[in-house]
Amino acid sequence: MVGPVVVARGQSGRGRALVLALLGTTAAVSGATPAFAQVPDAPAAPAEQEAAAPQGARSYTPEDFARFAPRTALDMLTNVPGFSISEGDTGRRGLGLATGNVLINGERFVQRSTDIFSELRRISAANVIRIEIVDGASLNVPGLSGQVANILTRSGGLSGNFAWRPQVRARRTPPRLLDGEVSINGRLGGTEYSLSFANESRRSGHAGPELVFAPGGNILDRREEVLFADEDGPRIAGTLRRTFRDGSILNANAGFQLFYFDLSEDSLRSGPGQPDRDRRLVESEREHNYELGGDYEFGLGGGRLKLIGVHRFEHSPYRQTLTTDFSDGRPREGQRFTQTADESETILRGEYRWRGGRNDWQFSLEGALNRLDVENDLFDLAGGVYVPVPGASAAEIVEERRAEATLTYGRALSAKLNLQAAIGAEYSELSQTGAADITRRFFRPKGFLNVAWRPETNLDVSARVERVVGQLDFYDFVASSNVSSGTSNAGNADLVPPQRWNAQIEARRNLGRWGTITARLHGSLITDIVDIIPIGATGQSPGNIDGTATLYGFQWISTFNLDPLGLRGAKLDLNLRFQRHRLDDPLTGVRRAFNEEMVRNIDVNFRHDIPGSDWAWGVDLSQYRESVEFRLDQRFRSLNAPGNFGAFVEHKNVLGLTVRAGVDNLLDINEGFTRTFFDGRRNATNSNILFIEDRDRTYGPVFTLTISGAI
Repeated sequence: MVGPVVVARGQSGRGRALVLALLGTTAAVSGATPAFAQVPDAPAAPAEQEAAAPQGARSYTPEDFARFAPRTALDMLTNVPGFSISEGDTGRRGLGLATGNVLINGERFVQRSTDIFSELRRISAANVIRIEIVDGASLNVPGLSGQVANILTRSGGLSGNFAWRPQVRARRTPPRLLDGEVSINGRLGGTEYSLSFANESRRSGHAGPELVFAPGGNILDRREEVLFADEDGPRIAGTLRRTFRDGSILNANAGFQLFYFDLSEDSLRSGPGQPDRDRRLVESEREHNYELGGDYEFGLGGGRLKLIGVHRFEHSPYRQTLTTDFSDGRPREGQRFTQTADESETILRGEYRWRGGRNDWQFSLEGALNRLDVENDLFDLAGGVYVPVPGASAAEIVEERRAEATLTYGRALSAKLNLQAAIGAEYSELSQTGAADITRRFFRPKGFLNVAWRPETNLDVSARVERVVGQLDFYDFVASSNVSSGTSNAGNADLVPPQRWNAQIEARRNLGRWGTITARLHGSLITDIVDIIPIGATGQSPGNIDGTATLYGFQWISTFNLDPLGLRGAKLDLNLRFQRHRLDDPLTGVRRAFNEEMVRNIDVNFRHDIPGSDWAWGVDLSQYRESVEFRLDQRFRSLNAPGNFGAFVEHKNVLGLTVRAGVDNLLDINEGFTRTFFDGRRNATNSNILFIEDRDRTYGPVFTLTISGAI
């Protein structure tokens, strides 16, 4: 968690040694290299930061957002024209170089157990000095590219925010009453702090018919189904930040979270030649997780050294139980799958940066240990007792020890052209104990080349090429079952990390009073991509595919201000994403799309802040489409049609609070799901169909009230 910038009192050498010793044993991350530190000096004080934005940056001050009456930094950033927040590569290996497109006081956000949206909600709008939009290649933060937002804050007295978001669904689902957050931040002497408590809550449910029919259309089974799902994730977190007189900086943060998940699905079934049945599925998870750590940066030998650590742990017990009762009195049938998993990640990283002439350099070393200790068990119901299924249990420990080194170089080639490049490599040792006892070692090169060009005042163009190594899902190594879908994975000890070449070109055009447009083209060539592959004669499991997979796409982000058309205070935001991807099916060899990968995501938002009043209203339309999922003997397709249409009305000063009432799903989305079963494994034409399940579920309008304010 990143706090505001402050100038504080000095610290003794003994105190610094104690801090370094503590950071060697504890961990978490609060940031990386300050974005605008072009020389290895102490970070700028707030007064210095207010003096001027960097050359080429678009700068937005609180006055630019006054009409929206923002409560948090997130409220401000979401109203920056033509900008869309990206979390970056959330599945990245370790910390590595920066990803995403948001900085806070020139530092990247790199916590592992929360997201940038939660962090921005904790920052009061009153503490924001300005928001700068600048091309990532022009910053001294290795890894960034395209348009990046840097949010500059000041430290003041005690302040804070709160929000409460109760929600009611028109049909079936109990109300959601406990979603919201409260946060405070302030300063004691020269130390800044923040404390927050938040609960991410969800109450959902839907119902509808499911039909099972033969390829010829004959109905084999009729089902009436109802599903409920509840989630709560209360989390408490805190940060400390201190800048010492000698320019050294200390950040520390900690967070603890509980996660509760409960799902139930009832299915009343009947069909020709079968007794009526009552099928019930129950799932539950009771997780707790925590993250600890910090970073310490100080001047050393003409440069600056930052030492970073993070330790994250998660304990996740999960249970899935399926039972079927029959109207003809036959014994109840059932299955149960249980999983107890302990996941941990420990990272130590050092970054040393210096300036040589007009060149910015950074050398980084990172070591990481990832570990999964998991036990899976499958049971059949026999005589009213759940009995272990022979050979279906698995207890495994999967570990990866990884080290990487990267050298980054950056410089301004001219007043309009900036270059940033990195070269590095990683060494990893992947081991598994349990049913398989194997250790494998890998060496992988990585790096990038990033160029930013500003040919004229209102046009920015950037291009990037990079080589990256993907992260593996350690659960794929272990045999598991899903009693709801009736599927199982054999587990695969031979998995290796996928590798990819990524390329991207982005252009941003400032249209003056009309708004801003950003367009992005991207593509990837991927080797060792993970998909469902054959294991033995009848088994299947996630595994690496031979050959090269391809992915390419286009994104359009724009804000059009409607003031020039006479509709003062109105704007239209568009965020349109389209993707196409192809791989060689590991069973048939036929080229097809990736499993369950986005192919289209459309967000259209209209907002009108009525001039001379505290009222605003708006509408939004969104639609998401993803590709089909394939297993060796089944095909799944989810289709939520036609998409979400919603509306809201907002008052920005109800006794000093902002009150917003919204309604979504006015078009009554049909959550469609089709599963096709094949006679044995699929063939090249997918023609050997055995039967098809086709489901339709709806849940009606969703009403949300948001009340937010400042402390």
